[in-house]
Amino acid sequence: MLLSYLLYVFSFFCSTVAIQTFLAVNRSTTTTLNNENDALLPHPQSLSLLSYDHFETLEPHPIYPNHSVRIKKTDFCDGNVSAYTGYIDIQARHLFFYFFESRSNPDKDDVIFWTNGGPGCSSSLGLFMELGPCRVLDSGGPKYNPYSWNTNANVFFIDQPIGVGFSYAEYGETVSTSEDAAQDVAAFVTIFFSSFDQFKGRSFHMAGESYGGRYLPLFASAVYDNNAKLLAAGQTPINLTSVMIGNGITDSITTLLSYFDVQCTAASVPPILDIKTCVYMKSTLPRCKKWMTQSCVDQFDSVNCGAAYSFCSSVLSTPYRQTGMNPYDMSRKCDGDISVTLCYPMTKYILQYLDDPAIRTLLGVEPSLTANFTSCNHDVGNDFRAAQDTLHPTKDYVSALLERGVRVLIYVGTYDWICNWVGNERWTIALGWSGQREFAREELKEWYVDEKPAGKMRSVKGLTFATVDGAGHMVPYDKPKESLAMVQRWLRGDDF
Repeated sequence: MLLSYLLYVFSFFCSTVAIQTFLAVNRSTTTTLNNENDALLPHPQSLSLLSYDHFETLEPHPIYPNHSVRIKKTDFCDGNVSAYTGYIDIQARHLFFYFFESRSNPDKDDVIFWTNGGPGCSSSLGLFMELGPCRVLDSGGPKYNPYSWNTNANVFFIDQPIGVGFSYAEYGETVSTSEDAAQDVAAFVTIFFSSFDQFKGRSFHMAGESYGGRYLPLFASAVYDNNAKLLAAGQTPINLTSVMIGNGITDSITTLLSYFDVQCTAASVPPILDIKTCVYMKSTLPRCKKWMTQSCVDQFDSVNCGAAYSFCSSVLSTPYRQTGMNPYDMSRKCDGDISVTLCYPMTKYILQYLDDPAIRTLLGVEPSLTANFTSCNHDVGNDFRAAQDTLHPTKDYVSALLERGVRVLIYVGTYDWICNWVGNERWTIALGWSGQREFAREELKEWYVDEKPAGKMRSVKGLTFATVDGAGHMVPYDKPKESLAMVQRWLRGDDF
């Protein structure tokens, strides 16, 4: 039960003709929206030629014959930019996405991919609560967000894995590991960039938060590795430029052990727990570190690793949960039932907006999805928990990406508990790569927005760690101006 809680709150994740025929028949069993008007879109093609009225289906890619993409124009959220929605079809699995062109120069600006975490939470939260071109924070519906990340970039939001948000599957299909999810995401990225000439060669950044710390190193590695196949086929490789992880759980063990620091010392806010509890926590740290290192890191033993993580979670996380404080912002109490609102009551307005039949029709949501929209799918989270997905750190993938010239930004709100800055700083300092010694020696220094301190950072050879003062788990929500400034500097390649 305790492990289930932890996993839950890590939110706020043949011939061409024959394949086309199979996909069309497969979708016809469940998809009714404008099926008679769906068209096969040959590539290369321009987004500007897409229809508002119906999906057009991109040709399957040669190295992904079982994957395809349906996409349409969608006039919503920000009338000043072109918006698109669609589905990534992987036989019986269908992943929903939003795509917004840049407000500045869509023909030249970089492309950002965004995923929320969970596992099992919809990226609609990131879109409508954090960094999208509009926010839905009250009953008045969507309102213009001047600090959207599409200010200077073209941005994707994807509901993944299947079962999350408006994504769905037939025949009981499920995805329960980040490794499997990575293959679907890499296929989508490949098909999209291959289909639209206007984006070929454009700098591509993969971003997300929370459980995205587990997802993104795998997703980016799959995209990078696919480039060898693209080159062999004489096609343009994906220009994977960077990975941006916000308040991530890239190293779950280090994050868990760091709970002591953020709730029993003044690392972020004054100590929250009583002295007796903190003393007991401190006494268990050596045992937990040794047990989890031996059974989870040195040699993975599913039984012993699960037992170690469960015990250490009960000691290090349960007392905080019992305080009623917000796990995403230690400076405040949880507002509402966390299982319903994630401690943020405005999430109910996002759900109401996405339950509106007119909005679903506008977005092109699969008509058979009649259930109320949910921010996070507990079944997906349970499947990932059963597979012990969170017990496999992905920091070594970060190291491998850095060695191949892919820049990595780890940014963390200082008030977050669940994926706190202390744990994220520790694993970045301990990360084994060619820049480790220099990175570990580098002192933290202030970075500024409008000549005011926004946080601290260190940066060496493509790896940057940055804190955002006064922000919780969802940095773009708590500190929108600072968040946008950070991203703009990162896209330009500037030092903070």
